[in-house]
Amino acid sequence: MKGRSIVLDHLGAREAAALIVDGELDDLLVEADAPRPGTVYRAVADKPVKGQGGMFFRTPDGSAFLRQVKGLKPGQEVLVQVTGYAEPGKAIPVTDRLLFKSRYAIVTPEAPGRNLSRQIRDDAERDRLLEIADEVLQDEPYGLILRSSCEAADADAIAEDIAAMMDLAAKVMTDEGRGPETLAEGDGPHVLAWRDWTAPADVVTEPGGFESHGVLDTLDELRGSEVRLGGGASMFVEPTRALVAIDVNTGSDASLAAGIKANMACAKLLPRALRLRGLGGQIVLDLAPMPKKDRRTFESALRAAFRRDEIETNLVGWTPLGHYELQRKRARAPLSALLP
Repeated sequence: MKGRSIVLDHLGAREAAALIVDGELDDLLVEADAPRPGTVYRAVADKPVKGQGGMFFRTPDGSAFLRQVKGLKPGQEVLVQVTGYAEPGKAIPVTDRLLFKSRYAIVTPEAPGRNLSRQIRDDAERDRLLEIADEVLQDEPYGLILRSSCEAADADAIAEDIAAMMDLAAKVMTDEGRGPETLAEGDGPHVLAWRDWTAPADVVTEPGGFESHGVLDTLDELRGSEVRLGGGASMFVEPTRALVAIDVNTGSDASLAAGIKANMACAKLLPRALRLRGLGGQIVLDLAPMPKKDRRTFESALRAAFRRDEIETNLVGWTPLGHYELQRKRARAPLSALLP
């Protein structure tokens, strides 16, 4: 089945959204118990971490940790925003560089100026979008980024989105309260689907959409670790407490090119495998045997695959043992902890 579908449903009591591309589950968002990324707190500095330049904060949802802090003392109040999900037993990761993000606009209070996505290349369209922004913003002091989804979008919808984000930013940034408090909630799966899955798609909102569109069948597969790569090859995605281990096997293929074929298939499918499982942190690839001369080809394929993935991933490189390492932002909670 060709085309794109967005299915809004629930997994048990959890709100969830699925993106299906050409009949295959491409992305999945599931409500977690932890604070949502994007949540903004008025937090109180608690304990500095000597030698790391970080600070623990008190928030309504527990302890939070901010890296690279300068000039803060315990007891000071700071606006911080949740950036991802914490490992079990660790503090909520936050930043003091707040962003207010919607479908068309991103407001950047600490970075003034008006910018457009580089993906919008048509000069006439760029001029149109800047005119819309100018009409809404006038003398607003905050910065603005217009996202690629603005291209050819309705002017009134863009203007309404900009105004809503500016109002939210102003409300938060001018807060004069005291003590730990939640000032803005992050977006849930259904709003995130509207915000980030902007390409044309059929939207399914009827209850039972996950079952009728085969999402539940794919979830059963995701409970396991095996990902089939074709030609008998496979990779096993196995999270541990310390890291995520990826083991690539050629299966029954005994040809000279079996290793590079399996590894190239791994490079193509790895972003989706990690995205659907909600996995991040340190990732180690134990690849199928291949000549060292093929490493550059593999790296190029891996880099191209992650370039299309929205979750920040750093390709670290090769270890002395011949493994390949990545560092991926924990932007989502692990799916294994969310399934009913």
